[in-house]
Formats: sequence, C-alpha cells, structure tokens
Amino acid sequence: MARADIPAGRRSARAELIAAAPWLAGVLVLIVGVVLFPAGYMIFNATRDISPFGVDRGSAGLENFARVAALDALPRVLLNSAIWVVGVVAVTVGISLGLAQFLNKAFPGRRWVRLAVIVPWAASVVMTSTVFYYGFDPFYGIINRALVDIGLLDVPFGFTKQPVPAFAVAMGVAVFVSLPFTTYTLLAGLQTIPDDVLEAARIDGAGRVASYRLIVLPMLRPAIAVATLINIINVFNSLPILRMIAGSIPGYSADTTTTLIFKLIQTERQVDTASALSVVNFALVVVITLVYLRIARPMRED
Repeated sequence: MARADIPAGRRSARAELIAAAPWLAGVLVLIVGVVLFPAGYMIFNATRDISPFGVDRGSAGLENFARVAALDALPRVLLNSAIWVVGVVAVTVGISLGLAQFLNKAFPGRRWVRLAVIVPWAASVVMTSTVFYYGFDPFYGIINRALVDIGLLDVPFGFTKQPVPAFAVAMGVAVFVSLPFTTYTLLAGLQTIPDDVLEAARIDGAGRVASYRLIVLPMLRPAIAVATLINIINVFNSLPILRMIAGSIPGYSADTTTTLIFKLIQTERQVDTASALSVVNFALVVVITLVYLRIARPMRED
C-alpha cells in the first residue's frame, strides 16, 4: 500500500507511536526482563526433565503437570489456598472500609493517626512475621503470656506449633500488613466523592446507612476493585508470612500452593515439578482475576 493510500488518522497514530518509542523503551525492556522472560523461562522449565542438581535432561512433555496432579497434598493445599486468599482479602477490605471512613473524618490528631496506619506497611514483612512468631511462642512469647495474664488461657498455647492455629495466626498477620495499602486506596476513593452529592442525599431524607449503601459504596467501586485485585495477587503469592510462622511444621497441612512450590524446590529439589506448579499457580491467579472482574464489573455505570 502506498503511503498516500494510508488514512491520515492511521498515519498520525503511527507517528505518535514512533515518537513515543524512545520514551517507552526503558519500560518495555524492564517488562521483558522482569516479567515476560522469567514467566517464559518458568513455562519452559515446566516442560523439561531437570535433575535435582539442575541439569536439563531433555523434554518431559506434560509429565511434570501429571506429577503435580498426583501430589497427595494437592487437595489440602488448594483448600488452604482458597481459605487463605478469600479470608485475608475479605477481612482486609472489610476492616479497611471502616478505617478509611474513620480517617476521612476531621478530628484532632488525624495526621498522626494516618501516619500510624502506615507503620505495618513500612516495616519488613519478614520482621513483622518474626515478631508475631516469637510473640506467640508458648514458652517466652509476650502475646501468649498476656493471654494467660488476662485469663483467656489457663496455660500458654502453642499457636505456631500446630497447623490450624499457625495458619490462623498467619492469616491475622497477613491482614495486619495488608491494611495500610488497602485503607489508603479506599481513603483516596472516598476523597473523590463530592460533598454536594452526600449533602443532596441528606436533603432528600436519606440516612447515613442508606447514603453509604446507595451512594458511597457504588462510587467506591473502582477503588475497591483496585484494592481487591492487588490484595488477591499479593496474598495468593505471599511466601514470607506462612514461611516464617508455619514453615517449621512438618508436612503440608499448613501450606498454600506458593509455599508448596518453595518446599518442592528447597527441600525436595524438584525444580521441574515446582515450575509446573508455578504455571498452575499463575493460571489460577489469572482465572480468579478474570472471574472477579466479570462478577464485580468495577467500571460499570450505575
């Protein structure tokens, strides 16, 4: 096709793309190097026969995925993963809605309270997990001792020594470290809601509950969607919290798919099987995200 035959609009769009290419080059290189290449290499490894010492012994086809499906611990791990993601994200978003509403009000010392909310986010996740791990230790944990002193426990309890309590503690820590980001995301959404809209609702006779349910929540949908999606991805792929709090428990009863990948690599030296499980993990995240976007439809007009 001759240049004169190309519509002016297409020529303009192509020229803009060419002009922007030098500015986008750094970002594109970063995306390829940090995201696309590791993902592609992970998929490649999932189809290879890799020895415990990292030697590629040739193609394995779908054999690694068959080994993943045959893992005895897989049903329990998948259930744990579902409980982990749904529980942490739902509780985090629920508490953050209340915190954001509170921090959106004017009161003395609000600036300092807002700064205090950031602390769990600013601190290292490993450090925070370690503090809670030793705090719940049955022999010298300060949290265990406090529960005994106030009468909630007769004797110190090994929260981090048994699968179910350790998993529950890890979920609590995950909520704790997820609150700052989620709260500030929702707070930013609240501050975009015009005061005159809420004032008009009050003049029309809408109470606080009705105004929040019919006006605030629908207008917060984009902020809730962003907070929920990022939390789903972060929580699903979270390793440090469960590793620190429940990593010493034998077996896989307190594992999610992410921690199982870590154990397959570190403990059992099954790099190829771990790569296959990583691909499955990635697919699960994509499916969950698409399902959420389909159900919530955060950008729809009300």
